[in-house]
Amino acid sequence: MTANTSTETVVVAQRCWDGLAETPSGHTEVLVRGGRIAEVGDRVERGAGPVVDLGDRMLLPGFIDCHIHTTVDPSALLAAFVADPAPVIALRALPVLRDLLDRGFTTVRDLATFAAEPITIYLRDALAHGLVTGPRMLVAPHLISARGAHGDISTLLAPEYGREIGVLADGPAAVTRAVREEIRAGANWIKFGATGGFGTPTDDPGETTYTQQEMDALVAAATDLGVPCTPHAYGDDGVARAVHAGVRSIEHGNLASAETLSLMQQRGVFLVPTQFMVLDALDHLDDEDYWQGKDPAEREKFHRYADQLRDSAHNVAASDVRVAFGTDAGMFPHHQNWKEFPAMAHTGITPLRALRAATSTAADLLRRPDLGRIQPGATADLIALTGNPFDDIGATRDVDFVMHDGAVHRPVARS
Repeated sequence: MTANTSTETVVVAQRCWDGLAETPSGHTEVLVRGGRIAEVGDRVERGAGPVVDLGDRMLLPGFIDCHIHTTVDPSALLAAFVADPAPVIALRALPVLRDLLDRGFTTVRDLATFAAEPITIYLRDALAHGLVTGPRMLVAPHLISARGAHGDISTLLAPEYGREIGVLADGPAAVTRAVREEIRAGANWIKFGATGGFGTPTDDPGETTYTQQEMDALVAAATDLGVPCTPHAYGDDGVARAVHAGVRSIEHGNLASAETLSLMQQRGVFLVPTQFMVLDALDHLDDEDYWQGKDPAEREKFHRYADQLRDSAHNVAASDVRVAFGTDAGMFPHHQNWKEFPAMAHTGITPLRALRAATSTAADLLRRPDLGRIQPGATADLIALTGNPFDDIGATRDVDFVMHDGAVHRPVARS
């Protein structure tokens, strides 16, 4: 990150969206002081600090990806699980982190590394101390899973290896201990497997892999220590159980019924629907090249659940559940995470709701009211787009200015 030599910077844009309003505004000036937004208006106080003129670009709050795996290489998933040592995995994540910030993602919530060590905690702390470059991170170090369920990576190995890989816990006492160990390591969030998944061969997304008693114990243990929980959950029953247990958000939820979505809305539970990954698979069901090298069981599951996945996506758009932006990048190339925006629009989510999902709503999910907004007192995470995402949500791909914590990370490109 390139820190400003002055304590004050004024950012000027002819178009601005503050993360909350229903429509963008016109000429806007933002005074940044000490990493915070000090003033916003048609004209702000100007001192001796630099003025950044964005011209006709649109100024927005920095984007937030609430579901990402920064340490996972989608081209070598098994290596991430088994072969590579922790330092190699961490080093491989450094260009990923820099690229995320380059493309306007100023905050990410990393929802599990698959190494034994809590690598993402080390990366989070290195970022906070300015030792490496990238977005701020909030971290669930691992996925807590029942044995034989989605997070039991040992199922991918031949039986003769005789190893268990993953944070595996069965029964209320064991899940409670697993939660406390993750928090002792420094977790900001607890993630657990409530259902099976698509990408793992020995479980099914419709299966519920923890009992209500186990989920209740897990969430209670985290809540007692002030740490929120979120589950990997596709199937309707698993989503509903997790909501009853008191989770703060649901990851995926792509098979949830309209009734369960209504329950989530009533209880204030956020949904992080990761729609691009699902829709991309559905769009390529008959594309042999797309499935080359992938487990045939994954394709079969997408075939089997295709209609239900499409129906649920449209139910999300029709619901009042609070949708937060998250992508599951790492399961696919990280630089494609912006494609979640057009995927959301494709299912009927409005551009306004999608943009709020990646800014103010995401910040609300993360309990960071200082993020995702352009208003006095907020953290100065600012980005600029060359296009207008309210007219074309695909404009979210074209970020060419990034300010992070009040420092210009990516200056405006000059022709």
